[in-house]
Amino acid sequence: MPLILIILAAAACSGGDRAEGAQQPDSGRRETAVFAGGCFWSVESNFEHIPGVVTAVSGYAGGRTARPTYEQVVGGGTGHLEAVQVTFDPARISYRALVDRFWRTIDPTDARGQFCDRGANYGTAVFASESQRPAADASRVAAARVIGPNRFVTPVRPAARFWPAESEHQDFARRNPVRYAGYSRFCGRAARLARIWS
Repeated sequence: MPLILIILAAAACSGGDRAEGAQQPDSGRRETAVFAGGCFWSVESNFEHIPGVVTAVSGYAGGRTARPTYEQVVGGGTGHLEAVQVTFDPARISYRALVDRFWRTIDPTDARGQFCDRGANYGTAVFASESQRPAADASRVAAARVIGPNRFVTPVRPAARFWPAESEHQDFARRNPVRYAGYSRFCGRAARLARIWS
């Protein structure tokens, strides 16, 4: 009897509902996507764990200032949002699947920031190239149906130049797990997301 339980447990762990691309080999192809979802530490951390994502880099997008610094962006006046550039293997995960997942990690009803982070630089957006735009728009429409189209304020914007953030902001959640966990709890991300998307 114990042998049967072990076999069943192993089968359950190795099969079932796998994430898109989890068992597919790396195709070597690369595409990028840019998302602004409030604090880039959280957005980066959310994407880094998705099979098919190669890298997630924190930075800035959507503004006027070249090579912006964190101090300039949070100080206002640059027009930039904190953003994350996701490099992914399109054979393992589609752009549409990434956008679908992005909505579930933000509060798309909040035009003034995200969770405890307030201010224009914590705004939300999907920055889409011309070829990505149809998938991004379709994903937005589907997500807005869940919440209510009149409440959904996060836009799909044209692709913009992405500027990587300073090294201390890269892989912040992985390098500072205790500090990041405290920040995330304090901001109430999980509870708010559960209320929005349930």
